[in-house]
Amino acid sequence: MELCYQLPVLPLDRPVPKHVLSRRGAISFSSSSSLFGAPDPRQLSQRRGAISYDSSDQTALYIRMLARAESAGSIPARRIRRLFSFQRHLLSSRLLRGAPHLNTLHILDEDYCGQAKCMLEKVGSWNFDIFLFDRLTNGNSLVFLTFHLLNQYGLIELFQLDMVKVRRFLVLVQEDYHNQNPYHNAVHAADVTQAMHCYLREPKLAQSLTSFDILLGLLAAATHDLDHPGVNQPFLIKTNHYLAALYRNTSVLENHHWRSAVGLLRETDLFSHLPAEDSLGIERQLGSLILATDISRQNEYLSRFRTHLDENSLCLGQSSHRHFSLQMALKCADICNPCRPWELSKQWSEKVTEEFFHQGDIEKKHKLEISPLCDSEANTIASVQIGFMTYVVEPLFAEWARFSDTRLSQTMLGHLGLNKASWSAMEPEASGSSEEGESEPTRATEEPSSRALSQGSQES
Repeated sequence: MELCYQLPVLPLDRPVPKHVLSRRGAISFSSSSSLFGAPDPRQLSQRRGAISYDSSDQTALYIRMLARAESAGSIPARRIRRLFSFQRHLLSSRLLRGAPHLNTLHILDEDYCGQAKCMLEKVGSWNFDIFLFDRLTNGNSLVFLTFHLLNQYGLIELFQLDMVKVRRFLVLVQEDYHNQNPYHNAVHAADVTQAMHCYLREPKLAQSLTSFDILLGLLAAATHDLDHPGVNQPFLIKTNHYLAALYRNTSVLENHHWRSAVGLLRETDLFSHLPAEDSLGIERQLGSLILATDISRQNEYLSRFRTHLDENSLCLGQSSHRHFSLQMALKCADICNPCRPWELSKQWSEKVTEEFFHQGDIEKKHKLEISPLCDSEANTIASVQIGFMTYVVEPLFAEWARFSDTRLSQTMLGHLGLNKASWSAMEPEASGSSEEGESEPTRATEEPSSRALSQGSQES
């Protein structure tokens, strides 16, 4: 895919003031530890990003380390990451808002964040590369992107939100996603939030949604998979997980995502300045949106959506109908990966299949029945994706195109067709078995895939 962003070049040498060394990601090769405020500066070498500093020539080299090392010491790693993330985002918030700096000295942090800011100028593009954006934001794509959108829509000012509380809430949300999950992690949440933004800008929705609707839509997108364990609902049920018992085997993951989001809203007091009734209303409607992403209820929502379109009865002047349109938009955003350009879609397909197969390996290890789509010996990435596109994605996005017949809808359907053809071309090579069995390879893999997805696939 052709890169459409004009990114500034990050210089490799630049005088570095001493106070920069105290920032997150600084590694000193000096014998003095006072610059860091810590007894052992060598511990800082485990951080994700680094500045190599040589006191002899006062130059710096930015080093990007993609692997994440575990934090040492007795303090929990997640708590340390939350603290550092919160501090870093507070420092960078002025840059993202376009506010002038008190210190005019150009530093590497500004170069680095400037590239992310450049990408955010095209945040409404369907070709937006969330993987690149996550690298440019040092793994903080969900915080940067969601904060930018809340600010761009004027929601922070309109709802008189405390910016420190907003940023703290987003940092906590991002940290409660499990980055060890190949698919259900903070980058997926950021991708869904960006897709939701694209749908909110579609004429039908842009002309009818209120600012309250937009706020709900963005918050639901950012938190829709919060604290996802990386396994699906059937796995939780058959292993007698406490969440399955808590929610009585009904929308187990979605209920947990919603309740986790409510917990963070209350922990940060994000809406504490609003009347209690309004705050509770936000929590309830947020739950309604997140619960709609339960893939086991796919046919229920799709049938209702189709009926509205057939009867031309969807009136966006009514709050209930606007809320339903938001539910459908979030459902589309959640499974829009097959509708992205091939370079992005393929990466997501590989990640979700890796997560499926990891669950299957756990089930094999503990001698449990292997869930559909999770057996790496019986499935391929191509077969899983073809079945998912055919039975889940195509029906949903065909109806969405009827609802919002725009250039974006046609672009998504176009990518969907091309991506499905690409996976279909790979499938014969993957199965490559007898000639007799090749007449119905797709049918044999698609039908159980559809059945499994309707029971609560991980790809929701």
